[in-house]
Amino acid sequence: MIRLNKLFIKKPFLASKSICLLFAIAFIPFFQSFAQNDVEQVKRLQRAIFIFNFSQQIGWDSLDDQETFKIGVLGNDRTIIDLKTLAQKRKIHNKPVEIIQFDLVKNIRNVNVVYVNKKYNYNIKYVRGSIEGRNILLISEDYEYNSSMINMVSVGESFLYEINKTRLKSEGFNFKPSLADHAVSTSDKWKELYQNSEESLNIEKAKVKEQQLVIEDKQQEIKEKEDALQGKEDLLLKREQDLKNKTKQITNLNLKNNLQKKQFEEKLTIEKKLEDNIREQLDLIKAQEDRIALGNADLIKQQKKLENQKAEIEAQSNTLKNQKQELNLRRNFNILLAVVLILLIILGLIIYREYRIKNRLNKELQVKNKEIFEQSQELISKNQELEQFAYIASHDLQEPLNTISSFIGLISEDYGDSFDEMGQESLNFIQDASIRMKKLIDALLQYSRLGRNSDKININLNLLLSELEADLKAVIEKTKANIVIEDLHSVNGVPIEIRLLFQNLISNAIKFVEKDVTPIIKIASKKVYNESNEERIQFAVEDNGIGIPEEHQDRIFAIFQRLHTRDKYEGTGIGLAHCKKIVESHGGNIWLESQVGKGTTFYFTLPLQT
Repeated sequence: MIRLNKLFIKKPFLASKSICLLFAIAFIPFFQSFAQNDVEQVKRLQRAIFIFNFSQQIGWDSLDDQETFKIGVLGNDRTIIDLKTLAQKRKIHNKPVEIIQFDLVKNIRNVNVVYVNKKYNYNIKYVRGSIEGRNILLISEDYEYNSSMINMVSVGESFLYEINKTRLKSEGFNFKPSLADHAVSTSDKWKELYQNSEESLNIEKAKVKEQQLVIEDKQQEIKEKEDALQGKEDLLLKREQDLKNKTKQITNLNLKNNLQKKQFEEKLTIEKKLEDNIREQLDLIKAQEDRIALGNADLIKQQKKLENQKAEIEAQSNTLKNQKQELNLRRNFNILLAVVLILLIILGLIIYREYRIKNRLNKELQVKNKEIFEQSQELISKNQELEQFAYIASHDLQEPLNTISSFIGLISEDYGDSFDEMGQESLNFIQDASIRMKKLIDALLQYSRLGRNSDKININLNLLLSELEADLKAVIEKTKANIVIEDLHSVNGVPIEIRLLFQNLISNAIKFVEKDVTPIIKIASKKVYNESNEERIQFAVEDNGIGIPEEHQDRIFAIFQRLHTRDKYEGTGIGLAHCKKIVESHGGNIWLESQVGKGTTFYFTLPLQT
């Protein structure tokens, strides 16, 4: 600073001229940068406005459930700042706008729009594939034609764009016609704009390079002038120093004589004053040292007193803490002891209650066992009576019935011509009734024998039903019935009874159909669990027959129950009673679901193969 001030004093005009030149050259790039930054600032704002306008003119189906409209930006792009600034002033689809920055493509999620600039070297195909099918609008800048959904390019001081209608529609976006009207519609036009943009960029780069060269030349010129000024400044400083030394020598010679005259007197006076001052200062320092020493002593005493009080407080605190812990332990022990006593009392009451309940249940169990034993004896007696009844039905009842049938046959053969039409019809009625009576007795005898065979084996139902189909081949071919049998599970049971069960159900399904209707029967099985969590096989026999009215579904399993006349459908009415007894004797259940005119499905359960 001293050297520059002296330089300015010596050569004011030269210094002023140099400063002006320095400032002029230094601010050339500033003004150029300011103008360039002003244009770039406008382009940045326009870019953000374009992104907002694109988003406003595209329709989303899922915006109603969103609280905010989210725009994602790939890369550390300054566009994020412009978008956030604009988001404080504008909404998109009447929703506040939230701006999110992503460094990696795989992190893109939970946004409505993604903006990516080619200068950050993101692969547009990879970006497009990562967001495909996620209802995200892709807005890009400076990429190739039709590589994105909406693609922008800088042209002059504004932007032009092209839209890929196919990708927008495939992602489920709707867009306003005005968006397509102002877009670039051909690839040739896009290439021309892209090339013009590149040419403009190259021209701007060339201008910047030329300006940089001008600045470097100016800086070199300034350096040369600074070196010349520095040489002149050093020469002036040297001359000034020589002049100053000569002036100092003259001054010293003038003063030397006067100083020598007064030197001795002034020296004595000064030394005396100095001695008095030093003495006073020493006294003052000593007094201050005494006061400081007294203050330090008092402080030491107070500090020791405070330390003693602190130690006493800590000791009392420790004592109180120990006492509090001891009281807490005693209280917790008393609480624990009380809880244990209460639990013991409750446990004793529970044990006593369980003992009383167990005694009562044992007494009830004894009574029940006695009742069961009496019932079992009664059942044994009834079974014996049923066996006697079956014997009577098979011998005593069939013998007179056979006699009646034989004599009716003889009368018809020998004397049939002697009877009139009424007599012959009566003989036919008697003969039909005797035959029907024999069938009923046989069915009743068969019903009484069901469940008496306890020899159960594992049954392959697929093999059993194939044999049954062969036995029913004649009636199946006659009615053109279609029997569909799935792969059935094996069960544990009596083969003859299980065969009779399926035979009755299939025969009923073939018989009870409307005229001119082909019987279709479906048989399937699956594993289920009963109320006792025991595994069972549940079968379903489905037909397309006449169906059973809901009011009659409760009584069709009763013995000798018929819902139709013998003229319409033949039979004894005991087939479903057989089915019910067979299923229940195997420990299962049987039920049905039916709709009149649509068919019936019989369900029943049987034990699993062991």
